[in-house]
Amino acid sequence: MITAIVGLGRMGMRHASVLEQCHLPITAISDINRDACETAGNNYGIPEERRFMSAIELIDQIRPELLIVATTAPGHCELVVRAARNGTKMILCEKPMATNLRDCETMISACNSTGVKLAINHQMRFMEQYTIPKSMIESEAFGGLGSVIVSAGNFGMAMNGTHYFEMFRYLCGEDSVKVSAWFSKDELANPRGPQFRDASGSIRLETSSGKRFYMDCSHDQGHGMNVTYNCRNGRISVDELAGNLSFVVRKGEYRGESTTRYGMPYETGSKTITPADAVAPTRSVLEALLKGSDYPTGEHGLLAMKLLVAAHLSNERGGATIDLREEPISRDYTLPIA
Repeated sequence: MITAIVGLGRMGMRHASVLEQCHLPITAISDINRDACETAGNNYGIPEERRFMSAIELIDQIRPELLIVATTAPGHCELVVRAARNGTKMILCEKPMATNLRDCETMISACNSTGVKLAINHQMRFMEQYTIPKSMIESEAFGGLGSVIVSAGNFGMAMNGTHYFEMFRYLCGEDSVKVSAWFSKDELANPRGPQFRDASGSIRLETSSGKRFYMDCSHDQGHGMNVTYNCRNGRISVDELAGNLSFVVRKGEYRGESTTRYGMPYETGSKTITPADAVAPTRSVLEALLKGSDYPTGEHGLLAMKLLVAAHLSNERGGATIDLREEPISRDYTLPIA
């Protein structure tokens, strides 16, 4: 298979490692940084003539069957569309999917019209820190999900927050329809360049059935990724960096009692899970894409972006709730995200 990577930053190099693990030789690479291109080329034995400074030239000349797009978000749309029209069969694109909804829709349309399988690297369905809580939440013992609370360091609404939007959709099996957000006023430097900015702060989502999601990743919080799942009969807490899961759940004979009796006798437990990691779940996304099923699609990436744009609109309105069922979101509202 003719395989190529465009974008050789930290995430691009993780993709290179994943391709190597999957025994897929890298045919060609591209990065606007010559040193990054040289380093990756030397590490993976890629000939000089297949190291490109221009991703467009790579796509036009190499015509890869599998393309990994690991550039910053503003370039995603052009590269995905170009590849789809040049014979690429599968594309794995980093998140955030794009910088506005119109670009997301353009990417999806280009891939659908040419039969290209497009995956967005939202890996949550493959990570133990979510698959295990999901199975517990759906059990008779825990009785279903009420809310999710994410308490985290300043990891950015776009860069990491969109992952949690997809996680919430995956856990609920339904889309969020209401969005409220309050962003921090302080902006911190983005390591990808001064042209990029990402919001910190807090957000609330709600599904049509009333399930709630709360996340605080404000600028004055510098550590942690902790998630609490509040259920009908219990609570699950996960320290994602440490790989620790703990829970409390009502004893069986009390599970039919009203939720107002919140002090019923309970059982406790804990287990060790795989800590947060980018490489292994990215490999799972790629393997699902290669198989052609159960991968995070362009439509999933679009939904995460729609919530992000709605969050920015809500913040501009002082935290007013945006109901996506009633208010169309501008397709051209563009975010300065990486």
